[in-house]
Amino acid sequence: MDLMEFKKVIFDNGVAGAGGAGFPSHEKLNKTADTIILNCAECEPLFRVDRQLLAKYTENILQTLEIIVNVLEAEKGIVAIKSAYKNTIAAVKSQIQRYEKLEIKILPDVYPAGDEVVLVYETTGRIVPEGAIPLTVGTVVFNVETVLNIFKAVALKEPVTDKYVTVTGEVKNPITIKAPVGISIKELIEFAGGASIAEYEVLNGGPLTGRLADLEDTVGKTTKAIIVLPKEHIIVQKRQLNPYTNLKRTMSVCSQCQMCTDLCPRSLLGHSIKPNRIMKALGSGLAVDIEAFTSSMLCSECGLCEAYSCHQGLSPRMLAGELKRKLRQNGVKNPHHKAPVSVNPMRDGRMVPMERLIARLGISKYNVDAPLSEKDVNIDKVKIYINRHIGQIPVPTVKIGDIVNKGDLIAEVPDGKLGVKFHASISGKVISVEESFISIENGGRIVG
Repeated sequence: MDLMEFKKVIFDNGVAGAGGAGFPSHEKLNKTADTIILNCAECEPLFRVDRQLLAKYTENILQTLEIIVNVLEAEKGIVAIKSAYKNTIAAVKSQIQRYEKLEIKILPDVYPAGDEVVLVYETTGRIVPEGAIPLTVGTVVFNVETVLNIFKAVALKEPVTDKYVTVTGEVKNPITIKAPVGISIKELIEFAGGASIAEYEVLNGGPLTGRLADLEDTVGKTTKAIIVLPKEHIIVQKRQLNPYTNLKRTMSVCSQCQMCTDLCPRSLLGHSIKPNRIMKALGSGLAVDIEAFTSSMLCSECGLCEAYSCHQGLSPRMLAGELKRKLRQNGVKNPHHKAPVSVNPMRDGRMVPMERLIARLGISKYNVDAPLSEKDVNIDKVKIYINRHIGQIPVPTVKIGDIVNKGDLIAEVPDGKLGVKFHASISGKVISVEESFISIENGGRIVG
């Protein structure tokens, strides 16, 4: 299979990054890359999906990774796994010798090891320039679930219709479940035995980068975890803080200790971002420090500064994120494109151990097994959001009243546009078609 054919199969089956921003996977395939990295670092605490899938589907995933390496005529593929994932490491080591172009790299169990820029440095020693992508330094990164979806597309001709999601926190039976895209968060929690407390909030995503979500919100192609937390938990309280309040608190109490900068993962890689300088400029009204404002565009919003670094409970991440979005809305482009040649000499000693971060976040009690289940689930409706990924919103190809089978195309990408196709995740009748979502109802039959 040549590159164009390979890309078409992936595109036609709706494969996008199974985490993060959901970048269309076929667009990542580029022959200028010499190294393909399989990301099994699962950046956020409490995530379980990728380590479980790589341990269970080792052969399929490694085989597909080598296919990607060969199609792109790359030199090698690197399987990057955190040192804490003992079972996954054992599974990979038992088979990787069969693939001559693949090698394994054991990563430190730190946060955010799964960030692409951090991962590229940890696996290859290359530093991605400011505002650039891994391909700039000859690398392409795919996470484990994405590669499994590529395997299903290429070998089984199966489009992406299901998502693996870890459901944990204050639930009776933490679980990683394979569920139809478009299932509601409420139903996922029920499959985990229901909430174990009466008053709670739900995070869609991880403790550091996830967002508060409504129970009627639904799972998309990038959903990695649903975490149930008490309403009074500090993670919940920080999500409910608005940027204006955070700015006023910054103006009042930021001591310029610089811990947010000292531990910033991108700053430690030599990037120009200095969160403490952003805080000083915003908190003191230093409008003349333009570089401080524009450097917010280099923030990955990993959340380490607000969750771990700041001893005063401030949120540089929130302010940098708001500033970045305001600049973009006003047409300001990132002016920072430095290509660092070396990292901060203190970097190794400033990386944050995952166990310590989990303790600081107050989620140690939730750091438990969430066994993988691939049993069919019983739901009667899905609401599939088609606008939650990078690129053009696809155009619906169905109308209200249409009968669809699981796997049928329901939203197409216009010719020549960057985007992701969507397919029916259950069989049934189309009951609503909007610009941002499509709903399908099946009358409560078992789907899987």
